Amino acid sequence: MEMPLLSLLIFTPALGALLIAAVPGTAVATLRRLSIGVSLIPFALALEAWRLFDASSGEFQLVESFGWIPRFGTSYLIGIDGISLLIILLTVFLTPLVLLSSGDTVHHRTKGYLISMLLLETTMLGTLMALDTLLFYVFWELMLVPMYLIIGIWGGERRIYASIKFILFTMVGSLPMLVAIVYMGVAQAESGGHMSFALTDLYGLHLSPVAQGLCFFAFFLAFAVKVPMWPLHTWLPDAHVEAPTGGSVILAGVLLKMGTYGFVRFVMPLFPEVLPVAMPWVGGLAVVGIIYGALVAMVQPDMKKLVAYSSVSHLGFVMLGLACMNTIGVEGAVYQMLNHGLSTGALFLLVGMIYERRHTRMIAHFGGLWKPMPVYAACFLIVMLSSVGLPGLNGFVGEFLILLGAFKYSIVLTALAATGVVLGALYMLWMYQRVMFGPITHEENAELADMSPRELAVMVPIIVLIFVMGVYPKPFLKTMEASVEATLVRSGVTVEATHPAPVRHGKARSDGHAPAIAVAADSGLDACDEPTPACSLAKVADGAASPETRRMHQ
Repeated sequence: MEMPLLSLLIFTPALGALLIAAVPGTAVATLRRLSIGVSLIPFALALEAWRLFDASSGEFQLVESFGWIPRFGTSYLIGIDGISLLIILLTVFLTPLVLLSSGDTVHHRTKGYLISMLLLETTMLGTLMALDTLLFYVFWELMLVPMYLIIGIWGGERRIYASIKFILFTMVGSLPMLVAIVYMGVAQAESGGHMSFALTDLYGLHLSPVAQGLCFFAFFLAFAVKVPMWPLHTWLPDAHVEAPTGGSVILAGVLLKMGTYGFVRFVMPLFPEVLPVAMPWVGGLAVVGIIYGALVAMVQPDMKKLVAYSSVSHLGFVMLGLACMNTIGVEGAVYQMLNHGLSTGALFLLVGMIYERRHTRMIAHFGGLWKPMPVYAACFLIVMLSSVGLPGLNGFVGEFLILLGAFKYSIVLTALAATGVVLGALYMLWMYQRVMFGPITHEENAELADMSPRELAVMVPIIVLIFVMGVYPKPFLKTMEASVEATLVRSGVTVEATHPAPVRHGKARSDGHAPAIAVAADSGLDACDEPTPACSLAKVADGAASPETRRMHQ
C-alpha cells in the first residue's frame, strides 16, 4: 500500500495541534518550538509531492479516494495538479515563518494561538486538495473558524466587529454555492444514474443554460467575496487592520487565494457555456478593483490599511488574468497569486515589526527610520519594490504575463489596468519615502532597535524567494503549464500550442477525466502527414481524417 502522502500533508498540522494541546500552557518556549517543528513536516511533505509530480501532465495526480457517505454519492477524494501544488507550497512555506514571528507579536494565550494556526493550515490544505465538491465545501467553511478566532481573540481594539464582519460576509456568500453543489449532484444522478459530487464527474455534467447561469453565479459569488472583488471587498480592510500580524500574513498570503483558486478550479471548467458572456464583466470588475484599490491605498494614513487596500488592487490583476481565458493570462494570474502571497505577506510582517516597537502604524509618526534601522529599511525596500513590480523581482513576472494576456483579450482593459501599475508604484514609493527618509521628527524613532536575529530568520527566506522567482521563474511556470492548458480546454477554450512538440490536451471527455487528445502544433495539418497517433488524432479533431481513421479513434 502506498503512503497516503496528501492525507499526511493535510492532517499533520491537526495532529500537531492535538500534541500542543497536551503540553502545559505555561511552557511557552516549548510550545513555540513544537509548533514550528510540526509545521516543517508539511513543508517537507509538499516538497516530496513536488518531486513526484509529473509536470507534463494536466491530470490530477497522487489521488486518494475512499467512500465517505456512499449513499449520497460523496467521497473523500483528494488530489493535486500544477495549480494547486504551487499554492500548497506557498501555504506550507509561510506557515512556519508566521509561527516563528509569533514570538514577537503574540504575548497572551499563546497555546490557543498556535493551535488555531495549525488547524487553519489543515483546513487550507484540505481546501486546496479536495476534488469532491462537498468535501471542498466542508474544508472551505471550516477554514473560517480558526481565522475568526485569530482575529477575534488576538486582534486589535475593534477585533470583535472585524471578526464578525469577516465571517458573515464569507458564510453568507458561500451558502448559494452549497445550494448549487447539491443541485449539481442531483442533476448528475438524473443524467448518469448515480449521485456524485466528484469534480471529475461534474466536469462532464450538462445543465440547461438557465441552470448553468444560476450555478455559475452561486459559485462566483462565494469566490468573489473571498478574493475579494470590488464591490464585495469591504470586509477585508477591517479584517487586516484588526488581525494580529500572523493572521494578516495568512489572510493575505493564502486565504485570499482561495477565491482565485476556486475560480480556476470550479467556475471556469464547470460552466464553459456561461464564460463568454460572464468574462467581460469579470474583467471589467477586476479593472475597477485595480484602480479603486490603488486610489484608496494612496490616501491611507495607516500603513497596514494601505497594504490591505493594495491587496484589492493586486488581486484585481489576478482576476483580470483569469478573465482573459488564454494560457499566458491564466499562467500570469497563478504566478501572481504566489507573488502576492510573498510580497504582501512580507509587507504585513514588516509593518508588524515596526508596530511592536512603536505601537503605532500611522505614517505621520515615522520618518528617517533608515538611520536607526538600516537593515529593516533595506528589507522593506526590496519587498516594496517586489510589490511594485520591479524587473528582476517576482512581481514583475506575474504582472507582465497578465498584461500580455490581457492585451490579446482587450486593449482597453489592458490600458486601464496599466494605470494600476503606475498608481501602485506611486503609493508604495510615497509611503516608503515618508517612513524611511527625511529628518527624524519624533524622538522615539531615534533609538529604535534594528531587526533581531528572529526577524531576520523570518524575512531572509522570503527575500531569497522573491529574487529567485523574479530571476528564474521557469520551474514554477513549468509546474503549472500543463494544468493551466487542461483547465482552459475543460473551459471550452482552444489552447494555442506553446511547444514545438504536440500538446497532449484536448476537449474534456464526458466521463470527466482529464483530456487525452493530442493536438498538432502550430505547423498545421498540412505538415502532419506522418502515420503517428498524434497526427491521426489531430486530423480526427479537425474533421480531416478518413472515415476509417475516425472510426478507429472513436
